[in-house]
Amino acid sequence: MSLRILLIGNGGREHALAWKLSQSANVEAIIVVPGNGGTAGLPKVTNNITVAADDYPGLVQLALKERLNLVVPGPEAPLVDGVEGYFRDARIPCFGPSKDAARMEGSKTFSKDFMKKHNIPTAAYENFSDYEQACQYIKTVKHNVVIKATGLAAGKGVILPETEEEALQALKEIMLDKAFGDAGSEVVIEEFLTGDELSILSFCDGTTIKSLPAAQDHKRIGDGDTGLNTGGMGCYAPTKIATPALLAQIERDILQPTIDGMRKDGFPFRGCLFTGLMITADGPQALEYNVRFGDPETQTVLPLLESDLADIMVACSGPSPLLQYVPVQIAQKFSATVVVSAPGYPSSYPKNIPMQVASSPAGTTIFHAGTKLSGDALLTNGGRVIAANATGDSLKAAVDKAYEGVKLIEFEGMHYRKDIAYRAFRNDDASESKLTYAQSGVSIDAGNNLVNRIKAAVATTRRAGADAEIGGFGGEVDLSQAGHTSAPILVGAIDGVGTKLIIAQAMNKHDTVGIDLVAMNVNDLVVQGAEPVMFLDYYGCSKLDVSVAASFVEGVAKGCIDAGCALVGGETAEMPDLYSGEDYDAAGAAIGVMRAAQRLPRKDAMAPGDILVALASSGVHSNGFSLVRRVVQTRGLAYTDPCPWDSSAPSVGQSLLTPTRIYVKSLLSVLASTGDAVKGMAHITGGGLTENVPRMLPNHLAAVIDIASWEHPPVFKWLRQSVVPSEMARTFNNGLGMVLAVTPDRADEVVASLRAAGETVYTIGKLVERAADSNGCGLLNLESWAT
Repeated sequence: MSLRILLIGNGGREHALAWKLSQSANVEAIIVVPGNGGTAGLPKVTNNITVAADDYPGLVQLALKERLNLVVPGPEAPLVDGVEGYFRDARIPCFGPSKDAARMEGSKTFSKDFMKKHNIPTAAYENFSDYEQACQYIKTVKHNVVIKATGLAAGKGVILPETEEEALQALKEIMLDKAFGDAGSEVVIEEFLTGDELSILSFCDGTTIKSLPAAQDHKRIGDGDTGLNTGGMGCYAPTKIATPALLAQIERDILQPTIDGMRKDGFPFRGCLFTGLMITADGPQALEYNVRFGDPETQTVLPLLESDLADIMVACSGPSPLLQYVPVQIAQKFSATVVVSAPGYPSSYPKNIPMQVASSPAGTTIFHAGTKLSGDALLTNGGRVIAANATGDSLKAAVDKAYEGVKLIEFEGMHYRKDIAYRAFRNDDASESKLTYAQSGVSIDAGNNLVNRIKAAVATTRRAGADAEIGGFGGEVDLSQAGHTSAPILVGAIDGVGTKLIIAQAMNKHDTVGIDLVAMNVNDLVVQGAEPVMFLDYYGCSKLDVSVAASFVEGVAKGCIDAGCALVGGETAEMPDLYSGEDYDAAGAAIGVMRAAQRLPRKDAMAPGDILVALASSGVHSNGFSLVRRVVQTRGLAYTDPCPWDSSAPSVGQSLLTPTRIYVKSLLSVLASTGDAVKGMAHITGGGLTENVPRMLPNHLAAVIDIASWEHPPVFKWLRQSVVPSEMARTFNNGLGMVLAVTPDRADEVVASLRAAGETVYTIGKLVERAADSNGCGLLNLESWAT
């Protein structure tokens, strides 16, 4: 059958659809309403602006006049409005779901109820249209939540609160203040899931489902997923996490049950189903459905489709399901798309900027979005203006070619991200010799998963004055709320020294690790605004060696003096059946006090633009030593060997035993002298920068840190020769022991006070709006650590 197609829309998605459809021998003509500057230049394609894209009766008349026999709606709004029904009544096939089926995107409450009914794995949830009932539910659940406005909210109606107070405030903003308009008249409150996100676009004919390669979008405007949210600044496919086994599980447990459930419920899905997934420790979970192609996912996955797209759409759009008979073949390649935006986007931006686009080589395609033709001149006409896509035999080759494609585009003020697909590359081993923390036997992810697993149990221990929250730097008890009138808040921290003790034992040098023990605890207290007042230690061994134990405790005492707290007690235990030889282990607990007005972090006071100030570390401090020891071993060094990164150090072991810096007195002094200028502090310990900085931030903000903004101690430059950049960032302090969030107009005052207190201080970045898929800390120029 000769096809004459009506394509509704004017974005990059629609250009990609027109581009692919025009390649079909069965397609005679394509009319795009309204189209853009790119669709206008395609063979067989004509733009039409005589009818508005939301004038559905007018579109039907256009289709009848032009003898069009297939309709392809691009955006979600026409489908949610029921455009398919207008063309069904005119007996014109539509590649898109009915109005009933489009509720899967148009109403989050509808889609969540559908998932529950059909046993599709998803987060635990409840729906609420009553504000008071929603608030009461928040007060009863023991897990972190996600709050979603049920209707279409331009991708912005999702809130990730970190505390009960933030959740209640979010409900007020959505349901009472109408921050998202009528979309927030009803909300979904669901359990917060952790893991990797994945997006899958699938062709459906109501019965059969066939999927395109799994893709990953980049929503934020800035590198490292920083800055404001956009419609998508780039994408790549397939993703490494999407193994054949995982994809088979997703199809078996989520995709096919979705299609079967919609058919059984009387609204079979025909068109493209976009499924957002979270890959958790318990397996894949459905996050949401969209009822159309994604943007820029479409520009990314269609270049990998070898089959005839028109044939597939026809098979999905007729009264009989025919998709099972049509091949959906995928090229064994990779694809990457880089979006180029107008200056100022996603805030206000100019239009009608003259632009030039050179011819692209084979394997590279330029997809227009916000462009238009004025005579023979090509002008910008939107925020996301244009994109370069490329395919390659490897993901790196595809990304490199896509960025070469960006060079073909030229207009004043153009902006694009420089890190598309960075999440796929950040865990790559640059060479066989590069190491990760997990390879040394330690899993940061396992530790994070444990915290999430036990949060509910910990929450059951709540009492007046103690909310029993975990995951921060220390725990608090407000004695005044516990019945002790006018008493201060107690803050406690507990920690150990870790496998740095193995180096101390190898070097027979034990005094510095006592300082480490104190430092790891009191630094965790001071970041909450507390003054350490007392310390207790624990020393366990196989056989008590008085000289070793005494040296260790003398180090503890020295650390307490430096922190201004008293060593008030401890425990020593000989356990020959548990330890062997000269092994020993140590732990400590610090207790501090503060008043409510001193409590940090003040998350509600933080705002985009707040300055990040950092204090230099004295070295590796006391975290990541399982990986440090592995690197030393793989480099063929002994701890008594000359130090390769510091010729002034007596040996490798002596240098590594440099004690953790204690920041208590300088920070307390600055907090006292600068008042509320400091809004939060993060102690950079296990988890490095990327795991620790977000612990002081509210869920809507992220840190952007430029790794070129401070002096990196030589030991870290040496470690980078053997450790992948992402592991460096999430394992070590990399020369920064503390990071402070400071109000911008007082940053100079805080820096001056810290320097006067004897600290080496750097200004390293700022706070920005956080992306939904961000880990809360973006590191600029991280790739430089790979060289």
